[in-house]
Amino acid sequence: MSIIEVSNLVKDYKLNVRKKGLIGSIQSLLIPEYKIKKAVDNISFSINKGDMVGFIGPNGAGKSTTVKMLTGILSPTSGTVSIDGRAPHKERKKIASKIGVVFGQRSQLWWDLPVADTYDLLRYIYKVPAKTFNENMNIFNELLGLHEFISQPVRQLSLGQRMRADIGAALLHNPDIVLFDEPTIGLDVVAKEKIRQFIKCINAERSTTMLFTTHDMMDIEKTCKRMLIIDQGVIIYDGTTDQIKDRYGKDRILVVDFNESYPEIVLPAPVQVVRQENNKKWLKFKKDEIQISNLISELTQRYSILDLTIQEPEIEAIIREIYEGGINFDQSLCGVSEEGIPEQPSISN
Repeated sequence: MSIIEVSNLVKDYKLNVRKKGLIGSIQSLLIPEYKIKKAVDNISFSINKGDMVGFIGPNGAGKSTTVKMLTGILSPTSGTVSIDGRAPHKERKKIASKIGVVFGQRSQLWWDLPVADTYDLLRYIYKVPAKTFNENMNIFNELLGLHEFISQPVRQLSLGQRMRADIGAALLHNPDIVLFDEPTIGLDVVAKEKIRQFIKCINAERSTTMLFTTHDMMDIEKTCKRMLIIDQGVIIYDGTTDQIKDRYGKDRILVVDFNESYPEIVLPAPVQVVRQENNKKWLKFKKDEIQISNLISELTQRYSILDLTIQEPEIEAIIREIYEGGINFDQSLCGVSEEGIPEQPSISN
């Protein structure tokens, strides 16, 4: 069952066109000119309860504008947004109790107060029952380690500690939906993994719907099965993370650790040596041009080999190529089929 429904959503901004020079400034003041910037251009998607979805795109693509319309901060120019059957911009107070928001670069915690005092304030703001509050605090202490710093003022916390406290604050009232904006920005690998594991645990136990906007593709790959890519206000991809790697990440790397030194090796035409260190070589090939089993069979028949490793394409590299224009989506094919299943846009290299 869908908990988030977006249909033909459009958001336009009216921008003042400023002319150069003194005369131009006077003209702009007396006879102002405007142009329309379409931040979100007729997008549609739905998210089911309990889904974890990555919502990504380059800077200025329309991510933040869309999220602001989901929370009711902005009203759409046209189209509809529905959160659990309600329009966010019309029923913000009712929607607020169903949504939690985590901003990696902006804290919702009171800066000079201990974390515990902020939690007490949020408890009364959201009218969280004492039993629910205590249960949540026990979970947060166990999984996020809040007890280590809960009595400290927020301004004294490290970035990792503040992010853990922010995530706990967003989940304190048991929201149905949580929107994450760069939840692991600036954190070390240990802190990132701890937060990802906590997010997955909460999703599994409570079926909390989660939407991630982030530039860290590991956040998406390790937490989300589905991914939406938006560019210039248009959804250009709606599918699983595995699908985008399988369909568009065609390059594979076979790392071969030879038993002895082979300055030159015989390889099928589509395979190239892209790196070598001592007796180890990195062989690059396209999965559509040669089967990995055939390549391994040829190598083992000709050479003495200690070890073989296959490196799958990193989703971050695929997304980076999309942003840089190396992969072009046919947007006319990015829609919904008659069965209601998101169709996959075709891509040409």
